[in-house]
Amino acid sequence: MASEGWRTLGREELEHQYSPSHWSPRLDKDVVIDAHVKETTEGTRLSRTKTRATLNIPYGERESEKLDLYLPQETPSGGPLLVYIHGGYWQFLSKEESGFMVPSLVSHGIAVMVMDYDIAPRGHMDLIVDQVRRSIAVTLTQYPQFTEVYLCGHSAGAHLVAMALGTDWSEYGISPNIKGALLVSGVYDLLPIIHTYVNDALGMSQEVAERNSPILWVENTKSRASACHIVIVVAEHDSPEFQRQSKEYFQSLKSLGLDVCFAQIEGTDHFDVIERLSQEDYELTRLILEMITKN
Repeated sequence: MASEGWRTLGREELEHQYSPSHWSPRLDKDVVIDAHVKETTEGTRLSRTKTRATLNIPYGERESEKLDLYLPQETPSGGPLLVYIHGGYWQFLSKEESGFMVPSLVSHGIAVMVMDYDIAPRGHMDLIVDQVRRSIAVTLTQYPQFTEVYLCGHSAGAHLVAMALGTDWSEYGISPNIKGALLVSGVYDLLPIIHTYVNDALGMSQEVAERNSPILWVENTKSRASACHIVIVVAEHDSPEFQRQSKEYFQSLKSLGLDVCFAQIEGTDHFDVIERLSQEDYELTRLILEMITKN
């Protein structure tokens, strides 16, 4: 269960806690986001030139409902698929910046799917969560050779992965074999968010925030992802609130007996903790590879 300690923080402090760019020791807050976008955009462009990429596959009728699929040179039946969900506080970024980690994975026979969703204010939270679920369902329906699925999300994307873990997939006509999930620097309780600038675009009510807070629905995760190995990750220089949320979500899952572990990545901030997935010798890259190859 989520703690209510955040309620003692004034709005100014709450907004500071939920502004990841304010906590990076590497770069100024006005520079670190631009640097992150540049790094991940260039990495994605490189991925598209070095791998078998099928771009803009529709998973629905809305303009934004497109996904990209990156395939190894050989994609045998039963091969693993990693689904990566981007962050950006549900109102920024896209799949154009989300393929940066592909080469370090496809070289090991792992296919990667990245997707777009309707970012706020065009999209609202219920729609975004549904779009993530539908993108997974459509991918697995169209590409049934992927019999093992792994999920990875960063920041808002980690929240969306957590929501996917609690999905009743029968409503989407599939029974995915989700074997593992890596949730990096996520937000699992949306109630503090509605009291910050982040909600200006999202427009969440308390009811919507509660409905889409994974930490309030961990029983769903227990019943629907009991066979999934879950890793909750924070950066050393994530804010105290981001660290609190991750630790509490980890403890909530652990208390239910789920296969979950917690890791803090030293020497990283909210941005380079995920950027470094482009490096094959990076701690989280190795963790993903170990997670997949041991199954």
